Amino acid sequence: MKAALGVLLLLAGCATAPQPCPVGASPATIAEAYFGRNVKSRAPVTEAEWARFMAEVVTPAFPDGLTVLDGAGQWRNAAGQISREDSKVLLLVLPGQDQATASARLTPVTAVWKARFAQDSVLTVFRQGCAGF
Repeated sequence: MKAALGVLLLLAGCATAPQPCPVGASPATIAEAYFGRNVKSRAPVTEAEWARFMAEVVTPAFPDGLTVLDGAGQWRNAAGQISREDSKVLLLVLPGQDQATASARLTPVTAVWKARFAQDSVLTVFRQGCAGF
């Protein structure tokens, strides 16, 4: 029984509270969205279409700043085949916002993308971090 209690206490030590941010940085949520550019029954999303989406949807939703990267994604489809497609990766650093707030801000953006370009999904990732400017 004492050994089991000792193991439990040891494991409890592994679940520590988040570390404070270093001097000059504050808590932030980092959000990533992966926008696949292949579109069913037509050519892939063009750079001009992406620029229009940025101007009309993304920038108004995140006027304080963002980063966009070009990506080359792949996944295994239902038939077991590897599918590949070019993508755009939207990287957002949102100081002082929790993950629920970040998700609530990003969801309308991904919804427009899915509707505009007949996409089934947009991969989103949220994590906590520290940011300093």
